[in-house]
Amino acid sequence: MKKVSFAEFGGPDVLQLMDAEEPHAGPGRIRIAVRAAGVIPHDWRVREGQFQKARPMELPSGLGLDAAGVVDEVGEGVEGAAVGDHVFGRGSSTYAEFAVLSAWARMPEGLTFEEAAGYPSPVETALRVIREVGVRPGQTLLVSGASGGVGSAVLQIARDRGIAVTGIAGAANQDYLRSLGALATTYGDGWAERVRRLGPVDAALDLAGSGVIRELVELTGDPRKVISIADLDAPALGVRFSGVAGSLPDALVQASRLISAGKLHIPVEKTYTLAEAAAAHIDSQAGHSRGRRVVVV
Repeated sequence: MKKVSFAEFGGPDVLQLMDAEEPHAGPGRIRIAVRAAGVIPHDWRVREGQFQKARPMELPSGLGLDAAGVVDEVGEGVEGAAVGDHVFGRGSSTYAEFAVLSAWARMPEGLTFEEAAGYPSPVETALRVIREVGVRPGQTLLVSGASGGVGSAVLQIARDRGIAVTGIAGAANQDYLRSLGALATTYGDGWAERVRRLGPVDAALDLAGSGVIRELVELTGDPRKVISIADLDAPALGVRFSGVAGSLPDALVQASRLISAGKLHIPVEKTYTLAEAAAAHIDSQAGHSRGRRVVVV
C-alpha cells in the first residue's frame, strides 16, 4: 500500500510517499480502507519533533490521526462494526491507503468521506476546551483562531449550549465567523481594544498560538479562565495548556448528534492527494484556515 512517512524530523520536505506493509486490526481495533484523512496541527508538530521530549517516538514513522473510510477488517472483541461500514474516527498513520482505528463511529447520513475526516480531533478538542475553561450558558467566550476546524466546532457547540461567542480571525474570515453566530474582529494593532468594544469576556481560548496569551488574560481578568492548545509557553503566564485528549468515542457520538441535527458543520477548505501531503502541511502551518484541510486517498 501507499503511505506517507518520514525518517527524520524537519520541514514538510521530510515527508515521503512510499510503499509499506498493510497494517492489520488487532483486538478491539478495526482497519479501514482510507478514503480521506484529516490534516490537523498535531500532524506537523509531530513531524517537527515538538513532542519528542514528552512522548518520544521512533523513526521512520507514519503520520495522521483522523480518517474516514470503509471497514475492511474487524479485530477480535469488536462489536457493532462490520466489513463495509462507513466510519470516521481516530487511529494512527492515517495518511495511507489502509489504517487501523482505535476509536470510531458510523458516519452521519449525508456526509462525504472528505467532510467526515475533518471532525474527530477538532470536535473532541472543542468539547474538551469548552469544558476545561468552565464557561457557562449566558456567558461570553472569546476564541482566538476561531475560523479553523477546532474554532468552527467551538463556536457552534458553544452557541448550542447558550454561550455567546466572539471570534478573532483574519480579515477574509470575518463573514464566516458571523455566519456561525459569532461577533467577529481581526488581529493586528488594537485587537484587544476592539474586543473590549464588543462586550465583556468571561473566558477565552487560544487555538492558534498567535502570541495573544497576555491579552487574553487581561481581557478575562483571570489566567484560570484562559486555555491554550497552541502556545507551549502558556503555562509560564499561568494559563493551562490543554494537550491530553479526552474520550473520542463520546466526542464522536456528540458530533454525530449535532451534525444530524444540523447544528454542526465544519467545511472542507481544500483537499490534497497523498503525494501532496507536504503542501497540506505548508498550508496548515500558514494558518488562516476556514474549516478543515483533508488528504483524499
